[in-house]
Amino acid sequence: MENTAVALEKLFGKDAQEIEQSILNAGSTAERIHHIETFLVNRLTKTEAVDYIVTSTVETILTANGQLSVHELSSQHKINRRQLVRKFSSAIGLSPKQLSKTIRLQAALKTLLTKNTTSLTDLAYENDYFDQAHFIKDFKEFTGITPKEFYGEHLKMSLIFETDE
Repeated sequence: MENTAVALEKLFGKDAQEIEQSILNAGSTAERIHHIETFLVNRLTKTEAVDYIVTSTVETILTANGQLSVHELSSQHKINRRQLVRKFSSAIGLSPKQLSKTIRLQAALKTLLTKNTTSLTDLAYENDYFDQAHFIKDFKEFTGITPKEFYGEHLKMSLIFETDE
């Protein structure tokens, strides 16, 4: 599924129609995101769909804002690192490290869009990146542009996030 478009019906069967309708009927982007997040979290918490270890690891990653290493995650959940990665990748489609990077970048984007950030270096450190180069690398990997390109044009990407202000 990676780097390809997959119909929701193939992934979620009859439930796909319900989520598609809620997304189409939503009044704002924030509402659409809420519908999608709720749908995915509900699917993730179904014990018959996902192993308990995977579910609790996802919860840990979300709670820690993606700040824990795979080694720390495997230690916390008392499972071999390779087993965790294999189970996680099979159930989620991403490795724990990939999900952690996504969550951490999401937190940085939220900070960038909601706070008056004057320094991208401060933004990187505020979101627990080791250094600015690490932040830039992850940012570009997920967005296709550097933080400076993103931030330098008066948050041109912020148009995808509607606010109710």
